[in-house]
Formats: sequence, structure tokens, C-alpha cells
Amino acid sequence: MASVKSGTGPQVIDISKLNLEQLTSLKNQLDQELQFFNDSLQQLKIAQMKFNESGECVDKITSDTKGKEVLVPLTSCMYVPGTISDAENLLIDIGTGYYIERDIGGAKDYFSRKVKYVTEQMEKIQKIATEKNKLREVVMDIMEVKLDQQLGSIKQQQEAAAAAAKAQVKA
Repeated sequence: MASVKSGTGPQVIDISKLNLEQLTSLKNQLDQELQFFNDSLQQLKIAQMKFNESGECVDKITSDTKGKEVLVPLTSCMYVPGTISDAENLLIDIGTGYYIERDIGGAKDYFSRKVKYVTEQMEKIQKIATEKNKLREVVMDIMEVKLDQQLGSIKQQQEAAAAAAKAQVKA
């Protein structure tokens, strides 16, 4: 059974009572939702990887790195040379053009919290995607049964028509 939300609350629909056209529509909808969840997971994996890499970079910064030459990213593919002037405090890009200043410990904490949050979101999406995939499999099974029933009734009709034609030929 599938649950469909309406204005008054969840409504339960027995999907075995749906016709093939409705089942096909439901399957297509589930396919689209699964594709959306897979795309979301890919984007979250990329974000998780970036936060992990940023956390690893923070781990490499020590008091010895002050004054060292580095490449500073302006965009994802454009870098300019720079010098580390303060190895104790870091500027962290928190998105949409905003930056915060944190000490090394605060930066490590920030990135570990972000990795944890993204990981939790990925787990939630994976759980939902697994449920949607199970529902899709149930829909496919019901579609297969209904197709077999239709083919069986068509075959019976053809056999009955052939028997009737044969009986007319004998008479």
C-alpha cells in the first residue's frame, strides 16, 4: 500500500487496485523521485568531501606556516599567490560570499560539525530512497501480475475464438 498526502492528512491507497496506466504513472513518479534523491546524494557527497578536505588543511596549519607562500583560491579554477600572515586565525567561507574568522580549534570544530551534519542528511536521504525503491519494486511486481493477467485473458479469448471458428468449420 502507498500513502498519498491530501489536504486533510495522509490517505492510504491500495496500489493493487490501480490499473496499469496508473501504476505506470506511479512508477514514473517514483523513478523521478529516486533520480532526485540520487542527485542530491551526489551533491552532498561532494560537499562532504570538500568539508573533509578543508578540515584536513586546517590540521596542516601550524605556527611554522606563518610567512609561507600559498596559492589562494579566487574561484574553483583561479588561484593567486599569497602569504600566510596569521597562522592562528583563519577566514572560513561559510557560503554566499560570507566569511567568518576562527582560531584553529574553532575552524576544526566548524568543519567537523559540517561533515557530521552533511553525513546525517545523507543518511536520511538514503533511508527515504531505500523506502521509495522498495515501493517501486512492489509497483513493478503488481504491474507484472496485471500484465500476466491481461495476457492470460487475451490468450483465452484467442483460444475461444479459435475453437468457435473450428466448430463453425466442422458444421
